[in-house]
Amino acid sequence: MANSLVPEAIQLHPDDNVAIATRPLGGDSALKLGTLSVTLRQPIQLGHKLALRVIRRGERVLRYGQTIGFATEAIEPGDWVHVHNCAVGDFARDYASATETPTQPTPIRDRTFQGYRRADGRSGARNYLAVISSVNCSASVCKAISRKFTAELLRDYPQIDGVVAFTHGGGCGMSYRGAAHQVLNRTLAGIAKHPNIGGYLLIGLGCETGGIGYLMQDQNLVQIGGASGGGPGNFDTRSSNGISRGPIVLSMQDEGGTVATMEKGVRLVAQMLPKVNDVRRESIPASEIVLGTNCGGSDGNSGVTANPALGVASDMLVACGGTSILAETDEIYGAEHLLTRRAMSKEVADKLIERIEWWKWYSGIFGGQMDNNPSLGNKEGGLTTILEKSLGAVAKGGSTALVEVYHYAEPVTAKGLVVMDTPGLDAVSVTGIVAGGANVVVFTTGRGSCYGCKPTPSIKVATNTPMYERMIGDMDLDAGTILAGRTIQEVGRDIFEEILAVAGGKKTKSEHHGIGEEEFVPWNLGPIL
Repeated sequence: MANSLVPEAIQLHPDDNVAIATRPLGGDSALKLGTLSVTLRQPIQLGHKLALRVIRRGERVLRYGQTIGFATEAIEPGDWVHVHNCAVGDFARDYASATETPTQPTPIRDRTFQGYRRADGRSGARNYLAVISSVNCSASVCKAISRKFTAELLRDYPQIDGVVAFTHGGGCGMSYRGAAHQVLNRTLAGIAKHPNIGGYLLIGLGCETGGIGYLMQDQNLVQIGGASGGGPGNFDTRSSNGISRGPIVLSMQDEGGTVATMEKGVRLVAQMLPKVNDVRRESIPASEIVLGTNCGGSDGNSGVTANPALGVASDMLVACGGTSILAETDEIYGAEHLLTRRAMSKEVADKLIERIEWWKWYSGIFGGQMDNNPSLGNKEGGLTTILEKSLGAVAKGGSTALVEVYHYAEPVTAKGLVVMDTPGLDAVSVTGIVAGGANVVVFTTGRGSCYGCKPTPSIKVATNTPMYERMIGDMDLDAGTILAGRTIQEVGRDIFEEILAVAGGKKTKSEHHGIGEEEFVPWNLGPIL
């Protein structure tokens, strides 16, 4: 039941000439927003926009006090404002790089989570054993090996969350050492080295462009824990302390084909289980959390509820000394000027601007436009243009300084708010964020994304209560309570506490469903040769 104390529509900024419906509104409804009185000229759905004053043809449509598009026809007060009368247009943005860098937040020093301390000093929230395919040709073998290790078989290894196959559609048909090759190498190595991975096995075909030998050399892969395999493709890496066994790798062509590789892989994984299981959770400072943020299946309330609430949680984590990753560069487009102002330096701002310009070029060479995003589902939920979507999406990054910008799947080492260059497509975006080192992900959704991503738990936050209640089996938190009177700060604190709980072992809804293997989708750049 609607709270009568909560307005039926929200004007987010005094300069806005539109408001956002907090519930479905019937035609001819009379609304009062502050000093403004508006009578609706047609029904307005939850999350959609209504005009507060006359907007002339060609005039800016303002939300968040920012331009989200331009009126394509005259709009009267009470009109529904959407794709039929509003579109993106060209206008200059003042980047004002590093002119409004925030001061550091007041430190939070006493928060911890129960995690796994790894040999390299990083901290994990989960403990998986990975079977990683270097090329699509070995994907079936990797899946067959992982499926042998059922929950029943792993009952004797209670510290292991599962044996997971990380497979993909690439690994060949690309320029050797080219951009696509480097992106794939970073992604595969990011999984192998991930703090939520306790041990791994690499499997290739043997003749692919993305060979395992170059992958290991390029990414300095070493095996931490686990058993040695012997045979082709197993390497010794020398150190000042003597000789230690390198990554466990198999080549299908060297091993004698599909069945022989699968059988050997099962034996090797079985040998690794006791070592991978030999860990215990311990109290670790919250500063060791690397948070990945993503939004998918967004709606008109994403920028009103879940995203700004996640921004509060992001700020709290940064205050703890942790890291928060904002990604989806094509969903930063149109709001990048808000981030460049917050950059720690002009050099950091320039990195973000360079990525935005690259995206304009990259989408253009394939005949695309940046406003191809939002999707049809986003538009049904009330989002009209990429500018509107981006202004709501960057709210996930909170209010702290932007300290660094990373390429896709590049290892994230900075503390504070960072940007990683990823596409907006959810599975591809989160794969890069996780490969960069995120040990927890928060995923906001208004339409109802059911996303999960092994090896990193994905906390899903609903932007509106009707969807949360309809899809409660997939949603972890309901930020739609903000529309019923709770504050953004209150819900943000709930998200922060959930991050600590999940990092400490609490299972998310997607983990209960076993979701997360098929969602591993590395970014495939450029032509397939």
